Amino acid sequence: MKINYSLVLLTAVVLLTISCVSPKKLQQAEEKYTQLNGAYLDVQNKYRELQGDLAASKNQNADLTSQLTKQKAESDAKIKDLNNQIDYLKQNNNQVLNQLKDLSVVTGAQAESIKKSLDNIGSKDVYIKDLQSSIARKDSLNMVLVMNLKGAIGNLDDKDINIKVDKSVVYIDISDKLLFKSASYDVTDRAKTILGKVAKVLAAQPNLEFMVEGHTDSVAFKNGALIDNWDLSVKRATTVVRVLQDQYGLDPKHITAAGRGQYLPLSDNSTAEGRAANRRTRIVILPQLDQFFKLLEKK
Repeated sequence: MKINYSLVLLTAVVLLTISCVSPKKLQQAEEKYTQLNGAYLDVQNKYRELQGDLAASKNQNADLTSQLTKQKAESDAKIKDLNNQIDYLKQNNNQVLNQLKDLSVVTGAQAESIKKSLDNIGSKDVYIKDLQSSIARKDSLNMVLVMNLKGAIGNLDDKDINIKVDKSVVYIDISDKLLFKSASYDVTDRAKTILGKVAKVLAAQPNLEFMVEGHTDSVAFKNGALIDNWDLSVKRATTVVRVLQDQYGLDPKHITAAGRGQYLPLSDNSTAEGRAANRRTRIVILPQLDQFFKLLEKK
């Protein structure tokens, strides 16, 4: 039998090399591998999280773009209507002038009256343009407020918290399960965190007036001193108001608390999903009517 001496020699060299690696170095190499592998997994997880945040941001931007488009369409419709009124007044003015041309005599008093009427039409034209500018400015400020609120709160499910603009009014709807324990008006720790984020945005505009509304479903409620859903909705509203005032320093002079009970539902109370949607707390950014009336007084 022939012996392959080359193979024997190679095997001996390999065994000698392995035997030269100390167990300590081998253990260190294994630990280094485990460390690098853990770091790699962490990077993978962070990458997936960033991908999720990017997708959520894209969805949020799409929602804001849609709302801005809707607000622009509403503003354009208002402006178009006001322009139509101006055109109508101008047409009537032309008709009056044409009729006056057919008259043989116009008294001085009549001429002065006509002049004042024409001046008033010009003033109304300027006034309407000022109103158009005010409406556009208010809509822009509302959209900035919505964007700030969504940015502060983050990527919560729209079923749990919804921020929108409807007819130039900003609404913040927060679901019952985020704020309160079941059949209770005690706020949860998570609720305080969310209310703190909302309060931070509201505090940046200290002249804002807002109302906190409590809403319930139609299931009958009675617990101690609380005899029905009216009581529960009011207690939930005042509890939220106290958190905003006492813990986050919002000025109570600008806050109104209200209970709406079960009488302003968003969905049908005949289903569990509908009842869950109806159990909510709504923060309404109130229009600054005093500023609007001041604008009217100047004209």
